[in-house]
Amino acid sequence: MAELNRATRQLDPPFAVVDLDAFDANAVDLARRAAGRATVRLASKSVRSRALIHRAVQQQGYRGILAFTLPEALWLAEEHPDVVIAYPTTDRTALKRLAADERAASRVTLMIDSTAQLDFIDEVVGTSRPAIRVCIDLDASLELAGGRLHLGPYRSPVHSPRQAAALARAIQDRAGFHLAGIMSYEGHIAGLGDNQAGSPLKRAAIRAMQRLSAHELADRRAAAVAAVEAVAPLEFVNGGGTGSIEQTAAEHVITEIGAGSGLYGPGLFDFYRRFRPRPAAYFVMSVVRRPSARIATVLGGGWIASGPPGLDRQPTPTWPQGLRMNPREGAGEVQTPVLGSAAHGLRLGDHVWFRHAKAGELCERVNTLHLVSGTEIVEQVPTYRGEGHAFL
Repeated sequence: MAELNRATRQLDPPFAVVDLDAFDANAVDLARRAAGRATVRLASKSVRSRALIHRAVQQQGYRGILAFTLPEALWLAEEHPDVVIAYPTTDRTALKRLAADERAASRVTLMIDSTAQLDFIDEVVGTSRPAIRVCIDLDASLELAGGRLHLGPYRSPVHSPRQAAALARAIQDRAGFHLAGIMSYEGHIAGLGDNQAGSPLKRAAIRAMQRLSAHELADRRAAAVAAVEAVAPLEFVNGGGTGSIEQTAAEHVITEIGAGSGLYGPGLFDFYRRFRPRPAAYFVMSVVRRPSARIATVLGGGWIASGPPGLDRQPTPTWPQGLRMNPREGAGEVQTPVLGSAAHGLRLGDHVWFRHAKAGELCERVNTLHLVSGTEIVEQVPTYRGEGHAFL
């Protein structure tokens, strides 16, 4: 961290830094964790920089991009031949662009979880067009007590193999669509750390839920893939995330893992037992006041992550070592007081380094990422925001 600080000491905060040595090591590690059983489809929302997306997908073991909106996918497809969108779209303008461009239509795959979405696409672009590639989103949540208890993200209504096969038949029977793959994201496993701070009972409950859900999902996913492939052959079966690569890749039906957050190693990944990525992405704030000898206050800092409000959604003070948040203020819109042993030595103008709780959301705050290797800034690259794009 001291080297990163020396490399960027001439910059005025706020600014963001990516440690390229850590980023590259994390990219290699994500592919290693798949153990050759599956490739990694890079989740672009976790990176949000075209230059760093390109850098990562050049690594061995990567194939394709998992985008989050159709305008973004069309933009990325200008140079990447295989882009799957992880979420359904109702963007009329982008759908018309897709349907009017045979090259883009051959490179971009839309996400589907109902025949209503097929109807919507036909209403927007008609049926006299290139075939539109689609992927079925299979719900990965754990449902107990006959569906009355739902554990996991609320995503697709397609939960059973029977429902997946029915949707596959509807796609096959409709002109103008090509069924390319099936996807399921187990966010309650891949995106929920199993080593949370606090109650041991809570940790035990999370681990028990994840074990139960992983076993249930492996069986149901295999059955769903078999049911869909009885209707039409699949090019890919996508699952998992950074937090569950080994577990998901071990399923024989899985051909690829959607992952990307592990490249930056954000704060939420401090709460996993199975792996620990190297912290690679930071934002930096400047000390502007000293309310007391034991407190230093930086300007801004309230870069809070999405999700259920909680302490784990706050940024983590990282350097100088020995800093912590003031629990009564946290990370603020205009100021963030930091406490701890290192706060005593901070002077006005000194830099304080933070890690965002989530990966790509850092890039919604800055236009530029300063890429550092060793003790030098080797490049400055734009974020999506810096290139004038707002894809969310």
